[in-house]
Amino acid sequence: MKHTFVEGQAFKNIDFTEKFLQKAEYENCSFEECDFSNADLSALIFSDCIFKNCNLSLAKLTKAALRNVDFKQCKMLGIHFEQCNEFGFEASFERCALDHSSFYQLKLKNMTFRDSGLKDVDFSNCDLTEAIFDDCDLQNATFENTILEKADFCTARNYRIDPENNRIEKAKFSIYGVAGLLEKYKLDIS
Repeated sequence: MKHTFVEGQAFKNIDFTEKFLQKAEYENCSFEECDFSNADLSALIFSDCIFKNCNLSLAKLTKAALRNVDFKQCKMLGIHFEQCNEFGFEASFERCALDHSSFYQLKLKNMTFRDSGLKDVDFSNCDLTEAIFDDCDLQNATFENTILEKADFCTARNYRIDPENNRIEKAKFSIYGVAGLLEKYKLDIS
């Protein structure tokens, strides 16, 4: 079976809920204002691609490869990133809504989340070494057995991280966010 390769194409204003995205490897492609909600993107390969103003909510990514993929201003609710192909997994998120998504057990070293909603996201058993959470809302996000060494939470908010159940050596926090590290102790911090 011949492997299809798509390079350098721009996809704009396409509703992939009605039309399937061809099974292929996409390299240096851009997807703008496309609707992938509930779409099956399983086993597709995206390398050096950008998604801008797209809706990928509840998209299926089983064995899909995300290699150096940028998501900007995308709606990405309820995505199970842990089902992606782990080999070469690299993505960045800017001004995205990722609420109710899961990154369970993924290696996300140096991952960047900028100005994004990460409410109820599962980061359990992840390696988030040197990850950046710049101006992100982490309300009810789960950090359990997570490696957060040298991660930057200085401008993040609403996180709750138990230092006893996560590795947080040299992680950066603002003085205003320290309460999120002490919540389990039910302290009254003024």
